Amino acid sequence: MKNNPLKIASLGIQHVLAMYAGAVVVPLIVGGALGLTGEQLTYLVSIDIMMCGIATLLQVWKNKYFGIGLPVVLGCTFTAVGPMISIGAEYGISSIYGAILVSGLFVVLVSSIFGKLIKFFPPVVTGSVVTIIGITLIPVAMNNMAGGEGSADFGSLSNISLAFGTLLFIIVLYRFFDGFVRSISILLGLAAGTVTASFMGLTDFSAVGEASWFHMPAPLYFGMPTFEVTPILTMVLVALVGMVEATGVYFALSDIYRQKLTGQEMARGYRAEGLAIILGGLFNSFPYTTYSQNVGLIQLSGVKGKNVIYTAAGMLVLLGLVPKIGALTTVIPSAVLGGAMVAMFGMVIAYGIKMLNKVDFTSQENLLIIACSVGMGLGVTTVPSLFAEMPASVQILTSNGIVAGSLTAIALNILFNVIPGRKTSSIPVLEEQKAS
Repeated sequence: MKNNPLKIASLGIQHVLAMYAGAVVVPLIVGGALGLTGEQLTYLVSIDIMMCGIATLLQVWKNKYFGIGLPVVLGCTFTAVGPMISIGAEYGISSIYGAILVSGLFVVLVSSIFGKLIKFFPPVVTGSVVTIIGITLIPVAMNNMAGGEGSADFGSLSNISLAFGTLLFIIVLYRFFDGFVRSISILLGLAAGTVTASFMGLTDFSAVGEASWFHMPAPLYFGMPTFEVTPILTMVLVALVGMVEATGVYFALSDIYRQKLTGQEMARGYRAEGLAIILGGLFNSFPYTTYSQNVGLIQLSGVKGKNVIYTAAGMLVLLGLVPKIGALTTVIPSAVLGGAMVAMFGMVIAYGIKMLNKVDFTSQENLLIIACSVGMGLGVTTVPSLFAEMPASVQILTSNGIVAGSLTAIALNILFNVIPGRKTSSIPVLEEQKAS
């Protein structure tokens, strides 16, 4: 693998395609909501993609001060979308970036403290969190399979055929091939689905024609940041949410690598994310967090080398500098992407279940932790309006299924397994079971 640049490049492209759509959605939604011009929106998308690459490099490059050294891919956090739109509408876009800068500094400052909390993340918590992450991502895949939420042809026969055709193609490759072909099955599936869609007249290359050839990043493109208390507190909460999400991803990757994480390594990981958030604020991009879909891709492909992630990060930087090349990835229809997402996101769920195998299931307390946390994560994902009457600052924690489920798992684990007290009971064994 190390001596074959073509294979490494193919695997790198696969990682880029796995996270690209999710990464560009954030600037498109936020920029559109704030009424940015076409030129400003082009800058926002391009700088975001470039900063995803830089943020990923900061995380993968392990050194004395920052970087967890695992194949982590970073992208914009979806948790920040609603808060950023609200801040921009009330305080202006400059206040968004002032709050992002302070939240990044906050993450850097608390990283060492947060890294010492590993005892609060035993397998019953980390396994639940990873399972919740996968479960809450499935609706995204389903919407994409139907053509993308709000699309005119949502649920059409052509979209459903493309989605399931792509998924079936990936499954066939995985069943009848091994080695390199199996490792890039997602990429081949996306390529085959897009080619099929082009014959059906369902691909749109207009974005490629409209994009410029070169883009130069400009610090403080939207002017000097301003600092308001409420936006800062809001984005600090968003940053804490990102740290909770990142913890699950770190543990999932460490389990894949059979590498036990120390508090110091966790702290370096959080610190890298804090630095990425600060750079996002300086270049008028967004807060960044770990992308769990790439964890599923690593597990699915079986390729664990960090050189592939370095390659993907370099490609993201290149795509950010050359928007016309980056626009090529936008021609992949939502339905094709959705078909591939089912395999990737489903693999995240499967790995969460595998992590739960280390849990003592004879303990009713552990069963209750899993039941309540997964139930809360899934429930909030399917009924996000459950906490609609809560204050906006509280909704940041309650309206996200990953966060709600993760916090439930952490709180219940502290209650049952950390706070000293009487262990209540284990699952009773029936007499006929004992006899058998």
